[in-house]
Amino acid sequence: MKRASVLGFLFLLLAAPSFGADEPAITGPEAGQVAPDYRLQDQKGDWHTLAQERGKWVVLYFYPKDFTPGCTTEVCTFRDDIVALRKAGVDVFGVSLDDVASHAEFAEKYHVPFRLLSDADRATAKAYGVLTSKLGFSYARRETFLIDPDGKVARRYKDVDPKENSKQVLADLAALKKATD
Repeated sequence: MKRASVLGFLFLLLAAPSFGADEPAITGPEAGQVAPDYRLQDQKGDWHTLAQERGKWVVLYFYPKDFTPGCTTEVCTFRDDIVALRKAGVDVFGVSLDDVASHAEFAEKYHVPFRLLSDADRATAKAYGVLTSKLGFSYARRETFLIDPDGKVARRYKDVDPKENSKQVLADLAALKKATD
């Protein structure tokens, strides 16, 4: 099957209503709870953990699949807002079940200036409560976690609009920082 037709099938599958979900949902951490640590490789093969980010704000956003329309929109929006995000003192990580090679291609094609983490064994998606499947295909639901410098979830975004997510994170981060000043 050609790559375009596989991607089209996956897009239809992921965009379909939740009928056919075969994995029970795990709740994952909510605001105020400690964010689960992870050890994942990025698109360059480098390893990253949440513990390495202690003392920094972190955006950990999960997405279903490299090269699909919504996921491409989301990665490009975070890319376009990266200067503002870095100025706000936040590190951005995108996470999907795709492998390192797929992330490398995706990052190169769309000039992604932040790390895309491969959760090929699905452990991180499970720990964050975003692992789901339809018709036997597992993927990470589109959710975002804003994690504070102490490693706690400050905000969990369950109904993510790929076009607006980075702006929403920036606004919430500004409000959270103002509240703690």
